[in-house]
Amino acid sequence: MPDTTPDIRPLDPGVYSWCTCGFTREEPFCDGAHIGKGMCPMTFTLEESRTVALCRCKKTRTPPYCDGSHQGR
Repeated sequence: MPDTTPDIRPLDPGVYSWCTCGFTREEPFCDGAHIGKGMCPMTFTLEESRTVALCRCKKTRTPPYCDGSHQGR
């Protein structure tokens, strides 16, 4: 069973591609596994370094950030 808890990590400023399909091996980031499946990653930009909680369950209402949906809210 895949881990659905958030991926909490510090990130530097930059552009990131958050996986929306769940097929990536680099969770929570896109590795191109969506190709041919009709899905695209969500890109997001951080202007400054900060610690983020990125969703891995794909049920969040605030993508790419975790909103606690993995807890069955």
